[in-house]
Parts: sequence; structure tokens; C-alpha cells
Amino acid sequence: MESTYGPSLRRGAIPLLERRPEQAVLASVLAGLSGGRAAFVTLTGRAGHGQNALLRWAARLARDSGLRVLRARATPAERELRYGVIVQLMTPADGPACALLQTLMEHQPSDPPPGIDELLRFARDVPTVLVIEDTQWLDPASLNWLSSLVRRLTPDLPVAVLASGSDVSARGEDWLTVLPQTPAPQTSPASDPPSSVTTKRLVLPGLSERGVAAAVELICGAPGDQRFTAAATEATVGNPAVLSDVLRLFTDRGHAPVAARLPELHAIIAAVVGDHTTRALNVLPGEASTLLRALAVCGDLLNFPLVRELAGLRLVRGQELRATLRAAGLTVSVGTREHLRFPAMRARVLQDIPTDERADLYARAADLAHRAGANDEDIAHLLLRSPPLGAPWVIPVLRRSFSAAQRKEDHGGAGAYLVRALREPQEPYERALLTLELAAAEAVAVPEAGDRRLGELACSAGPAAAGLRVRAIDLGLARGNYDWVRRAAAEALPHARYSERDGLVSLFWLADQARDDTEPMVPEVPALPDRPVSPAQAGVRAWQLAVRGDDLATTRALARAALAGDGPDGALVVPRLAACRALILTDDYEEAGAELDALLTVVRRGHLRAATARILTLRAELHLRSARIDAAEADLEAAERALPLPSWHPLIAPGLTGLRISTAVEAGRYAHARSLATAPTPPGAEDGVAWATLLFARARVAAVDERWAESMELSKESGRRLLRRQWSNPALLCWRPLAAEACLALGDREEAAKLSLEELTLARRWGTAGAIGMAELWTGPMTGAGGRPVVRAREALRVLRDSPAQLAGVWGLVQLAAAELEEGDRRAAARSMAELSAFTTAHPASRPAECVRRLTERLEKPARTPLPALPREWLTLSEAEQHTATFVGRGHGNREIAELLSVSRRTVELRLSNTYRKLRITGREELCALVRTMEGRPSDAP
Repeated sequence: MESTYGPSLRRGAIPLLERRPEQAVLASVLAGLSGGRAAFVTLTGRAGHGQNALLRWAARLARDSGLRVLRARATPAERELRYGVIVQLMTPADGPACALLQTLMEHQPSDPPPGIDELLRFARDVPTVLVIEDTQWLDPASLNWLSSLVRRLTPDLPVAVLASGSDVSARGEDWLTVLPQTPAPQTSPASDPPSSVTTKRLVLPGLSERGVAAAVELICGAPGDQRFTAAATEATVGNPAVLSDVLRLFTDRGHAPVAARLPELHAIIAAVVGDHTTRALNVLPGEASTLLRALAVCGDLLNFPLVRELAGLRLVRGQELRATLRAAGLTVSVGTREHLRFPAMRARVLQDIPTDERADLYARAADLAHRAGANDEDIAHLLLRSPPLGAPWVIPVLRRSFSAAQRKEDHGGAGAYLVRALREPQEPYERALLTLELAAAEAVAVPEAGDRRLGELACSAGPAAAGLRVRAIDLGLARGNYDWVRRAAAEALPHARYSERDGLVSLFWLADQARDDTEPMVPEVPALPDRPVSPAQAGVRAWQLAVRGDDLATTRALARAALAGDGPDGALVVPRLAACRALILTDDYEEAGAELDALLTVVRRGHLRAATARILTLRAELHLRSARIDAAEADLEAAERALPLPSWHPLIAPGLTGLRISTAVEAGRYAHARSLATAPTPPGAEDGVAWATLLFARARVAAVDERWAESMELSKESGRRLLRRQWSNPALLCWRPLAAEACLALGDREEAAKLSLEELTLARRWGTAGAIGMAELWTGPMTGAGGRPVVRAREALRVLRDSPAQLAGVWGLVQLAAAELEEGDRRAAARSMAELSAFTTAHPASRPAECVRRLTERLEKPARTPLPALPREWLTLSEAEQHTATFVGRGHGNREIAELLSVSRRTVELRLSNTYRKLRITGREELCALVRTMEGRPSDAP
């Protein structure tokens, strides 16, 4: 884009970008003036849009063309000086114009404007250009004189009046409305064609983004990238004067116009805008500064009459000063409100207000806004910066604004409203309750701050904190801060009221069993009774029994009692959540789901984000067990929205990640599961029992990728961590079947059978259909017990049909279809797969659907002849030789086999020599073919 500078190329000049049309008009006017034709041209626009620079360019062009140029510039300081601008205009003139000066100084308001006739006669001899800048500041006498001059212009008079200004005068009206739009028509001789004075009104807009880009390249010496240019356009509003100063200062500091330098750009814009504001205010009346300060405080929130009242101005004076600020380019009007023109201006104006005065302005503005019925959030915005008011309406307004911010997911803003509410005078109990709400809200954005507030509440004494201490510790437990909960509950117990004791004991023991190692000593806490009466203790005791797989009937009864209880501790969230988890393990999915829905409503109403996330996570697990994979994924996403993963306590965060991995595996989204499995975890995450969930999920990913040694080790480590806490219930986490599958793949049938039988024994001891059915589903393939695979699968499926664990039932049908197809009963296999059609239609990408597609492909192929029986010689191999031969058949080299079996390469070679001899084969190729034949029996079981 081409550009033309103003007065010269000197430093500080404003480049005339995107002004070609206006320059063409001015050049045409000056050419007509040389030919004896009069003209009247005005240039308007917002302050800083380059009107004066364009006039100076025209004045320079006029001089170069041999025209006489008379120039003047109006200023705010001379608004009350009669004929001040006209005196400037005439001072450089000689001849008759010099005589006008004394006349103007002595002129009385009642007399006609003097000297116009003399000026016009003088101009007939020498074509003259009158250049008047910043006409919005004209004093009334000069404006009247200029208006009279324009009316006297005739088409053949070689006078051009060029005037510039902003789009409003200091008196609140557009100064152009005072001037005639066209000079008076003149009568020409009959022989001449009619003509008129050339009249032009040019309005200069701000620069477009393209124009800003040209300015960046011109001043910075290099093109700016798109983000830099866009940011400069937005922050300067395309104002050429501000942009020019900003870019020169930016370049002087050695910065390049790239997005990486946006922080420096914004800092410089703020400084430049501040300097422009200060210079403008220095020549304005003090009341203008007062009004600008009021606008900086609340101009965007309140309409102008309220801002004027805040500034202490009368109606007429307020309107005059409003016009003055607009004429100075400091503000713009939008409807009934007046806004600061530049966003960066507010910071500079507020910075210059003394602290006490600024706080008082905000306080009075908030009171005005409240009395005017303004929006709660607008009032709260003012209250954030005001001192305590002590008015009864303040805390309710802040609470409502807190709720609105929570709905918008503005967690930082929500917390700020409650922090401000705590500064108001209030009763101790109300203050404690507010602190509890704030701690719950801070769990999202600043969890450490929330933990500190909960700690203060838990340690507080006196009647004001009664009941809130237990709730504070309950919120800390929802956050997963088990160490703090154990300590806080134990220390609060000796001083607690009777109504608090049951809740404190229940929270202590719930936190105690969730930590994976021994903690420092804490004060002694009574053990939970076997059959607690307290609802909270009943919920915790139910969970204790459930994880250990003890006494199904008692577990179910205690969990139901906990959820039905109305005692003082019945409202505690985490013990109720523990009862819901117990009901899931007892196969009472419907009850658990209904209670979770009800509990979710309660905690959402109380804005308890950490508790909300925990409930959603447990409900996602319930959905997954019920084969509602989409619902599980939706709840997991909602849990992370309620409490972003970085805000989860390290002791419970692995539980969320583990469930997300398992859900992704079942959904068939393996790449996502792998990404989650390899994601870093926060320090301390390994110390909680939830780490076992993550290990199990990682083991599932390893199994999907057939990394069997890794899968076995991860699943067993998961089990070890659970057993360390005596959490042995197979319904909790199916780590044994997963480890058994890995062992079988590695050739260790004995270990696979041992783990599977242990799973079945524990499942039968627990007694739920879901646990027993799932264990039976796995035990047969691992041990070979229970008869034909079809018989075993049907028996397991029969048990699972009595359970709400529908995902286990889906896998049972998959395994049954595979067994039926293996036995050649294609019709039965088709019926089993037809039963799966509803699930596979709803979840076409899921892992079970993938297995069904493979089975369908086999079903559609012609029946094949049965595989030959395994060679009898295979049974003569030792277990070690069978393991080694199996690895060879799967393509592993001797070195890799040695590493997998933890033996030397020489041992592998000796085992293979014995294998070749016993099987009567000649070498590795025949052994691979034999193993592939033996493993050619398809196995689509999970």
C-alpha cells in the first residue's frame, strides 16, 4: 500500500495511509483555486484520524503551487479568547490583512464581523487558502466570523477555506451544523453558465487492518505477521496518531512485529494511550478530569446520567463536559452510555486517582448502581474494587453474582465475589458458611487455597463452626486430601460436639483405608461399630465390607441405611458416595444410580465442584459396567469440566485417568487409551489406592497391544496394591483374570489357572451374580475345567443374566458365540450374535463389536474341516520346553525368548534341541508351523 507523509518525513509525522481519495479531492480543489474558483472543504472524523496531517499536506501543496496560505489552529486553551483563531489566521498576512488585526481586537459582539470584505478584496489579487485545524475548539466569535466568510464566497472568488476537526464541538453539537453547508448562490451574467462554489465534506475513518499492516511495514521496516497486525488494529482502534506513536516506540526498543512480541506491544499501547490522555486532560478544565475518572470507574456499566451524578455535576455542565471529552477524542457515545475510547485508557486514568479516592468512587458507584436497579453482575464488578459498605444488599448481590459466574464456568470470577463478600461485616456463623462455600469453589481454580480455608474451618472453635467443621472435612475428603482428613478429623474429635463425633469418625476411617502406606501417628480414633446406627458410619462400614468381599447381605443393608438416614451426619457427601459404591459392588445398580442422581442434584445446587466430579466419575463407572459406553464417556467429560484434571488431588487423580482408559478400550478408541496410559501423573499419585486402578487400566492397554509380559506385571502390581489394604473383592477390579490371560499368552498355564480359580473362589464367597458369572467366564478357558467350552460359556452366561452387569453379559455372549462357532454349531452362533445386535448397533466401534465382526466373517465363510488332533509328542515336552516352543512359533528370536523367560540363550538353545528331538522335527521352521497349527484354533474371548 502506498503512503504519503504529512508535513514531511521527519520523525513524529503521521503517515497518510488509505487517504488517496481525500488527497485527490484536495488536489482538485487547489487546482480549481489556481483557476479562480472558490471552494469550501471540511475534514471530519474522530480525533487522531489524521485530519490535521491531511490539511498540512494540502497547505504544502498549495505553497508549492504559488498560492498564499493562511493557517491557524484552535486549541482548548483559547476557547474563551474572542477571535483567537482569526488573529492567528491574519498574523502572517501583509497588506490590508494587517489592518484587520486591530479591528478584530476592538470589535464588539453586536457589530457585524469585521474585515471580511477587505480579506476578499485582498484575495482577488492573490489566490488564498485559509487552513483552520481543530475547528471543534473554535471560540464563538471565530466560528461566527468563519460562518460569515463562507456565506460570502462566490464561485469566481479565488478563496479556498479548508477546515478540519473532530465530529463534535466542545459545546456538544457538530460544529459543521453551525457552518453553512454551501455558500449562498450567486447570480451570474446571462451570457455565462450558472456555477457554484465547490463544496466538499470529507469524513476520515480509522485505518483498516490492511492500512495498519502498511503502517507496520513502513515504520517498523518489516511486514508484521497477521496476529501482530490484528492485535495492533484492535488495541489502537485503527487510530493513525496512536498507531504511529506506538510503532515508533516499539521499533526504537528493537522489537520485531511478530506475535511473540504482543505483550510488549500491549504495554507500549497502554503507555502511549496514557500519555495521549494526560496531554489532552492537561488543557481541559478540572471538571473534565473528574468526569473522565467517573467514566473510568463505571462508564461501561452505568448510563451517563448516573455517571454524571457520580461525578457531582449538574445536568447542563455534565452535558457540556461530555461534549468536551468527545471533542478531545477521549470518549465515544454508545446509546445512553459514554465509553472511554481506548481500552488502555482506563488503567492510566485509574492509576492517577489516589487510592482512597478511587475506592470511594467505586463504593459510591456501586450504591448508585444498586439504587438504579442495575444488573447484579455489574454491581458486583464495582463492589470488587470498593471497601466494605456494610449495606444489607451487598452480600446477596455478591452471592447471586457468584452463582452466575459458576454457571458460566468463570471459576476465578466466582471465587473473587465470595472473597469480596467475606470483607463485609457479618455474623460469625454466616462468615464460616461463606468460607465453606468459597473453599468449595476454589477447588477448581486454586485448590490449595481452598484446602487452606477448609483447614481453618476444621480447626476453628466455638459455636459458630458447629456442624461446619464436619462439612469442611467432608469437602476435603471429596477433594481426595486423605492425609489432611485423617489428621483433621482425629484432632477435631476430642473437642467436637456430640452431634459431630459420628461424622468425624466415619470420615477418618474412610480416609484411612484410601491411603496406600502408613501415615504418621495421629490421635487415637474409635473403630467403627460392626452395625453402626449413624448414616455416615453405616455408609463407610458398608464400603469396608464391600471392598473385602465380606457379608453381602450386611453390606447391602448398611448401604441402604446410610442413604436413607436423616441424622446430623446424613448430609455428608463422601459417606453417601461410599454407600453408592458399595451398592454397585452388591449388584444393586438401579438403586445406586438413583441415589447418585439425587446426590448429584444436591451437590450441584451447593456448587460443590469436587464432589460433583467424584459423583460423575462413579456414575461413569456404573454406566460402563451397564454397557452404556456413550453415557460413561459423557459423564467422564462432565467430571473433568466440573473439576479439571490438574485440580484433582494427586491421590485420586489416577482413578479418573484409569477409568477413562478402560472406557476408551471398551469403546475401541485404542489410540486415545494409549495416550492416556502414557500421560504423566502428578507427584504423589502412586501413594493412593487409586493408583491400582491406573495400573489395571495400563495393563489392559498392554494386553490390547499383546505386550503380555508388561500386562502381567502391571495387573499383578495392581492386585498387590489392593491386597495390601485387604481389598480382595473380585467385583472391585478384575485384575486376576487379566493377569491370567497374560500368563496363558506367555505359556504359564499353571499360574493362569491358579489366578482364575482364586478369582472364582472369592467371587463365590462374595455371592453376586455379576462377580460369579464373570469369574466363571474366565476360569474355564484358563483351567480347562467345567467341560466343553460351549457348556462353560452357557453356564457363565446363565449366571450373568441375573446380574445388571451388562458389559460382562456382552462379553459372555461373545465368548459363547466363539465357542459355538468353534464346535461347528453355526446356527447357535448366529443366534448368540443376533442377541448382541442392539449393543453393536449402538456402539459400532466398540471392542465387543470388533470381536463380533470377526466372528461374523468366520460365520459367513464355508465350514472348514476340523483341525487335526494335537500331536501326542507335544505332551512329552516339559513345561519349560512348551513355553520356549510357543515363543518360537510366535516369531520371537532366541535372545528375546531368553529375556522373556529370564534364562540364558544357551538354555533356550538346549530346550529347542530337546524339543526338535522329542517332536521328531528337523528345525525351527517345522516347529513354527506346528505351533501355528495348534494355535490356529480361533480364540475371540475377551
